[in-house]
Amino acid sequence: MDKKQLFNQFVAFTTAVHQVTHELTQNVKIDNITPVQYKILEYIKVSQPVTPTEISDCHHMSLPNTSRELRKLQERKFIKKISDTEDRRKHYVCLTDDGEKIMGEAFACIEERFQQLIQHASNEDLEDIHHALSVLDEKVFNPK
Repeated sequence: MDKKQLFNQFVAFTTAVHQVTHELTQNVKIDNITPVQYKILEYIKVSQPVTPTEISDCHHMSLPNTSRELRKLQERKFIKKISDTEDRRKHYVCLTDDGEKIMGEAFACIEERFQQLIQHASNEDLEDIHHALSVLDEKVFNPK
């Protein structure tokens, strides 16, 4: 296997993932939430509990900007901060019940769009997609 060719294929794949993600999440409206705030809520939803630093790193934002957006989300009662039991200076961010509710609504809209994308896939295709996603998750995105 030519590793350079594999890398180029991976870059093309990740670019396509970003494009499809944009298309799936485009026009998902949540109570005057900005696109940046939506991406933060989405990250919290799938990764919680998370630290502000993890959010900042994932979204290529400065920590002060991340903190400002988190403060706005907390004021709207979409997130809550939980102090670390061993280090009171450290805290984690989780969704509140209201945050879970709005993200559930957003994900339902996104799932409907995803289902349209795969509506003509055969069972074999779906199994292949499932397997490919599992391998990518295990070997590239979350290796142990």
